[in-house]
Amino acid sequence: MDARTKPIGATPVTATALPRPTREEAEAAVRTLIAWAGDDPTREGLLETPARVAKAYGEFYSGYEQDAGVVLSKTFKEVGGYDDIVLVRDIPFNSHCEHHMVPFVGKAHIAYLPHDGVVGLSKLARLVEVFARRLQTQENLTAQIIDAINEHLGPRGAAVMLEAEHMCMSMRGVRAHGAATITHRFTGVFAEDRVEQDRFFGLIGKR
Repeated sequence: MDARTKPIGATPVTATALPRPTREEAEAAVRTLIAWAGDDPTREGLLETPARVAKAYGEFYSGYEQDAGVVLSKTFKEVGGYDDIVLVRDIPFNSHCEHHMVPFVGKAHIAYLPHDGVVGLSKLARLVEVFARRLQTQENLTAQIIDAINEHLGPRGAAVMLEAEHMCMSMRGVRAHGAATITHRFTGVFAEDRVEQDRFFGLIGKR
């Protein structure tokens, strides 16, 4: 099994079963897809498209080279005894569906109850990027984010909610434009206490 298919939270993901194709092989594959779509990869407007697509893929899937543990490695313990909910909402993200390799775009809401310090707020947005910039399902993305928070911050509880529109539904198939998919997961105190769940939903405006 290619390691890129495994839900890994702490380490960057690298291909182990199959060698990574060269840049030239990737560009050749793009030319094949262009021809399969019905166009001529040698015409002027498409000559540089394979190189552009290969470069874009490097950005779209840069999460395979990133480490969630590094992103969450630095915490701050001098917080004046603060131990209540820390929440960052409306974190924008875009990812690519692993079934059709088309985008899904949305926002993430992340909360946790600190146990031994807090992490920089921007790191939560960075954490979303680590996992979003891989081939994904929304369900798996939700789980990877909260698992990384639990593993590296050890909070008393965590909550993650993702809202996204999937282009595989709006651009093809049923073409359900504007349909939103919502996933969420609670751990620790959030999983055990309905009051904390309601507080989370209230803070993100979903109550």
